[in-house]
Amino acid sequence: MDGEQIVVGVPPGPSAVGGAGALAPGGGGGSPAGPVSLNTATVEQLETLPGVGPVLAQHIVDYRAQHGGFRSIDELREVNGIGDRRFADLQPLVGP
Repeated sequence: MDGEQIVVGVPPGPSAVGGAGALAPGGGGGSPAGPVSLNTATVEQLETLPGVGPVLAQHIVDYRAQHGGFRSIDELREVNGIGDRRFADLQPLVGP
């Protein structure tokens, strides 16, 4: 199914069932329940991160497509529009 997430390498538990880290559209909480995967998140999921709007979210997706994904969170610094301050804000909220 389009948009389905399969979690690999995560111990089974209540958070792993039904897509761990999956964000409900229009989630309203303001902060994601778990780390947002830079390699699988949609533009809409990336927009739930603080300071990330539609343009920056698209830059992240474009970088991912051009470079074959993120091997580490530090690669986020190479995305156009992410400086040191924004990287520091996003680092604890994202995963590769």
